Order: sequence, then C-alpha cells, then structure tokens
Amino acid sequence: MPLPIINSIASWILKKRIHQIELFLKYPHEVQEELLFGLLKQAEQTVLGKKYDFSSIKNYKTFSERIPVSSYEELEPYIEQTRQGAQNVFWNTNIKYFAKSSGTTNAKSKFIPVSNEALENNHYKASKDLLALYLNNNEDSQLFVGKSLRLGGSKQLYENNNTFFGDLSAILIDNMPIWAEFSSTPSNKVSLMSDWETKLPAIIKESIQENVTSLAGVPSWMMVLLNHALATTGKNNLLEIWPNAEVYFHGGVSFDPYKEQYKKLFPRETFKYYEIYNASEGFFALQDLNHSNELLLMLDYGIFYEFIPMDTFGKIEQKTIPLSEVELNKNYALIITTNSGLWRYMIGDTVRFTSINPYRIRVTGRTKHHINVFGEELMVENTDVAIAKTCEILNCEVIDYTVAPIFMTEKSKGAHEWIIEFKKQPVDLEKFSQTLDKMLQELNSDYEAKRYNNMTLNPLVINIAREHLFYDWLKANDKLGGQHKVPRLSNERTYLESLLAMK
Repeated sequence: MPLPIINSIASWILKKRIHQIELFLKYPHEVQEELLFGLLKQAEQTVLGKKYDFSSIKNYKTFSERIPVSSYEELEPYIEQTRQGAQNVFWNTNIKYFAKSSGTTNAKSKFIPVSNEALENNHYKASKDLLALYLNNNEDSQLFVGKSLRLGGSKQLYENNNTFFGDLSAILIDNMPIWAEFSSTPSNKVSLMSDWETKLPAIIKESIQENVTSLAGVPSWMMVLLNHALATTGKNNLLEIWPNAEVYFHGGVSFDPYKEQYKKLFPRETFKYYEIYNASEGFFALQDLNHSNELLLMLDYGIFYEFIPMDTFGKIEQKTIPLSEVELNKNYALIITTNSGLWRYMIGDTVRFTSINPYRIRVTGRTKHHINVFGEELMVENTDVAIAKTCEILNCEVIDYTVAPIFMTEKSKGAHEWIIEFKKQPVDLEKFSQTLDKMLQELNSDYEAKRYNNMTLNPLVINIAREHLFYDWLKANDKLGGQHKVPRLSNERTYLESLLAMK
C-alpha cells in the first residue's frame, strides 16, 4: 500500500477519538466522578478495598475522609507483597509489570505498579491521542509517511517472582503493538540497550538511514543525541538529515531553556513542538493546540485527580480538593488515584491551572524541588522561564543548571547560588547575573520582596560549570539516559556541592 494512503487511513482512524475527547471537555466533573466510582467498584474485593470498605463509599467526601493521602513509602508494603507474587492486594487484576524509578531525592528504588488497564487505557491511549490531536490541528501532516525517532530509557526488563521490572519505556516497548514498532526508529533491540554510550551511536547509525518525520524524548537527552547526529554526519542542521521532520514531542523537563537551541537544529518556521506530561505512575496531560505552552488534563485515562494547594502543603491546615474546586494560577501538589491501584498517591509534582474550561495546566516543579528557605517560594517554572528570557536578551545558551541556598549566618544574609553549564557563555557574566535576578523578580513577587534592597537575600552567586559537568555527574551516579536529571532547585546544598566538587 502506498505511504500517502497509509498516512490518510491512520489519520482518519486516529481522528475518530476527537469526539470522545470532546465529551470529557464538556462534562469534566461527571467524567471524573464516574471514573472514581468505577475504580472503587473494581477494587472493592482487594486487600485495600476491604480495609477501607470501598463498597460503602458513595461520594467524594467519604472517599477523601476514609482513604489517606499516601507517599510511595506508605504504599510500599502493599507493592512489595505484589512483587513477591501476591495478587488482588490493591488492584483486582494481576500486576505483572513494575516501572523502576530511582527518583532524584532518594537513592532507594521505587517500583511503580503498571497494570494491563494502565498500559492500554492510559499510556497507549495517550500516545494515540497525542497523534490524534496533532493531526486534527495539522490537516496537511505527512507524519505516517515516515518514522518517529524515539529516545527512551536505557534498561531492559528483569524478572522477579513472575513479575518484571525496568524503565517504563522498556515496559511500553515490550508490550508495544506491531504497528507502533514499524513506525518507529531505532529498533527495539537498540532502544533497549542498557549502556547509554554504546546506545547513542547505535541509534544514530540506524536512524540517519530512515525518513524521520517526528521525534519523541526528553529535551536534554535528545539534545545530546541530535548534536552527536550532526557531528557524525557533518551536516549543518537536522533538516539536512531528515528533510521531512515536522514535529518534536517532548516531556520530562521544561522545554523553555532549550527552545532556542532546537530552533537552530530545525530551522523551519513550520516545525512544531508538542509537549506531554507523563511519568511512571501514569500519563496525565498533553498539548492539544499548536504553538501552546498549556497542557490539556486528560480526564478519561483511568486516573482520578485531586490537588493540595501549596500554601497549605505540609501544614496542619493542609487540605485536598477535587478538580471542581481548583482555581486559576495557584500552585497545587498533584494527587492521583489510578487504574494500577495507586490510591490517593502523592506523585511529588506541582501544577498550575492556566484554564478551567477546559482544564489546562503547566507543570511548575516538584514538591521537594523548590527553594523556600527564606520564604521566597521559588519554583522550577520561575527559574526555567527566567533562564530562557535572560539567554534571549543576552544571546547565550544554557545546557543545564542547578540552584541551592546560601544559608544565613550571624555575619551574612542568605542568597541563591547557581552553577550553570553554558553552550554559549554570556559576554558579561555580571550583566547575566543582574538580568537573571531581574527576570526572577518579575516572575515571582515573593522572591522580589526578599531581594528588595538586599533585605533578606543578597544578589545571585553564579558559578560557570566546565564542559560536560552535568553529563559527567549523571554518569558518575549511574543516571545516563532516560529521564534522569540533576534537580534544578533544592532547599539543601547536596547536589550543588557535589557538582562544585567536580567543577
């Protein structure tokens, strides 16, 4: 069958889903409520279902009062039972797969359950929806004439007591429908290579021979891959390698600090960027409009959403609210109940609603990855945008950065200390520091108040990292590839001091 016909058929099939999406856009609260009671019904005979008497829960109020909000550590005993072979513990169908996630704040590995329902009705459904929405917005797309260059994790699956664990990407590849493998590059064999530095040239060798029309992966690691592709081929930009490339689907870290660099790699005005928000625990939101920085919260993926306002987070008055009670432009900690049996699970991310009709969000950071030592409530969203604006003003480029507090002493005030790896350094570092500080003050009024007349916080302290510092740190900590990254912000100095020691 000719490729243009395949492209047309695939587009037609995917766009049929648009009508279902319109349903939850029109009735968001009803869809979420029905989903919650469906999850409770399905799990009522599990160990957890009997413990909390799921069968008698008839409204959200009872649900929120009876079942506690939980961290991974609190759910771990139930997860371990299932990993050791027990079933029907927190979900009524067999859990065969566990996405291994070491996280960044805890060296101890997490094993996130991934049910068959989550694979089909969450992760794979989201992948199809992303394509459906993109095609709906771009009628002349030739996406399926070529292949998608995917960049996933770097570990294969390992067996334990008839269960399997590994990177989420490895689980997805292991269960991937045949049509998805045919439309992707590199091959599954290369995608699942465990050694990043061997895998990188193998991906390039396979992919430069293909007609790549789209790319998918984490911006920081994709940037490493694409720069290697240019070095290998001697080309000036990626359109000389893949002239039909039309879109990059990205997630995992903020795109703001990388956007200008990608524009140079794909120097075509019509080239598009689509963002996604997913994790080992589930797929939550995706960009549904061209040229947007907002993500549509997907309400029919087997996930019930709740939110903790960050101004009450960790306090006695902490409260949890359903989707129907959220407000615009407030930061919330995200709580999820999923079709893999995670009940009122605190994922650790923070989000901000940019729209409530429909519900669109921006990911603003992590509950543990912000700086609030001095009451400044600095979020990753603030620093990413400030870095991007500063680089645009001063014509420089940043590869990576991290920030930590300089704590107050009897003799000195506090400050924020940065270490930044530049691809293109600013001509005047002092001007860069002043401009970045100004951008942060414009974006965050709490930070501005603490910086007023150096009352609480002194000016920024900027360290320039040597070339490849962040890459070498990740390599030394066995975190190359996948979605691993150095935390951007921290309330303590562990990451910063570790990087400075390698500087």
